[in-house]
Amino acid sequence: MRPVARILVLLALLPVTPVGAETVVTLPQAFAAAWTRHSLSQTLPLQREAVAARRDAAAAWTPEPAAIEIGGRSDRFNADRGAEEIELGLALPLWLPGERQASQALAEAEGARLEGRAAAQRLQLAGELRSAWWEWRLARDEVALSDNALDSARRLRDDVARRVAAGDLARADLHQAAAALALAQAEQADVAVRLEAAAARLQWLTGQRPAALNGDGEAAPAKAVEADWLSAHPELQAAQARFEQARQAQALARSRSRANPELTVSTRRERGASGEAAERSWALGLRIPLSSSARHGAAIAEAGAERVEAEIDLERERERLQQTAQLARSQWQAAERRRQASEERAQLARETQRFFDKAFRLGESDLPTRLRIGQETFAAERAANRARIQESAALSAYRQALGLLPE
Repeated sequence: MRPVARILVLLALLPVTPVGAETVVTLPQAFAAAWTRHSLSQTLPLQREAVAARRDAAAAWTPEPAAIEIGGRSDRFNADRGAEEIELGLALPLWLPGERQASQALAEAEGARLEGRAAAQRLQLAGELRSAWWEWRLARDEVALSDNALDSARRLRDDVARRVAAGDLARADLHQAAAALALAQAEQADVAVRLEAAAARLQWLTGQRPAALNGDGEAAPAKAVEADWLSAHPELQAAQARFEQARQAQALARSRSRANPELTVSTRRERGASGEAAERSWALGLRIPLSSSARHGAAIAEAGAERVEAEIDLERERERLQQTAQLARSQWQAAERRRQASEERAQLARETQRFFDKAFRLGESDLPTRLRIGQETFAAERAANRARIQESAALSAYRQALGLLPE
């Protein structure tokens, strides 16, 4: 498929953005827009309500709601002497020893895990957005660079055409200049496609089209943050919250050695036959289920396995985060050195191109050499531009490894 056709097909597949729609111009703005579209941001208030309801249930006086019992007997369908009996009672489930405190602790742990999961999801979304953001930034800068290269190739072709017409250059030189212009046009079409693809990915995450930029990138983390980042890392906090929930669930399983006992209070009104006075009595009862050691042992074992798994995952997560942060810092430092070297190379290439431009105009250099130097300069400038973006992306990845959100 031709480059122009590829662009048209991709543009047709892009979502249509209404005229006047908001645009994102900074990475924090893009992150804020992306979070509002995330499913967890929509369901988080409802999940918090559910956690609050579980806290209220754990703080209640009874583990389950009280129940009303109504019963009655009559001889209407046999002897029919007018005997009848009506009983009304109230059944109150009772907490087992330590069960209420364990239930409250588990409810608090569930709330902490929900918040930890939300923070971890925000950080995960930040990682996806950072990747898309710097991909778009790189494509955007390469489009600008290819536009400059195309203008330079067009000016060279026009200059060569004038000199061919004047008899200073051969027609073969014009063909070479035109071929260089065609190559620049093809390069521009390719980077335009990459820009549209990167913009589409960014718009899918944020729901807004990317626009002009404000700022060059994220700031390097402060020394105090680098010194104590692990304890505040959202993913580690999420793992810790999961372990705490598993630990409290194990404590609750230990306290539930049997089903909940039940206290019943009832009143009975009975009459032996028609015409006799009705008598009323009260009853107080306690229902104590027998222990089931097999079920209790299975519940404790399952809860213990969950706690051990969560504890191991917590330690592994701590190790992974430390190694990831160390690697990200090394990559950031390497990207900084690569950017410095690339900028120096690009500066030397630009100076060299100016020398050969002047020599070509004066007839002291041939066109193939001029074209080769131009291609080398373009490659050096593109490498320098890529190195600048990669350094900013590496710094962003380092902040991601430290658990820091875009700011």
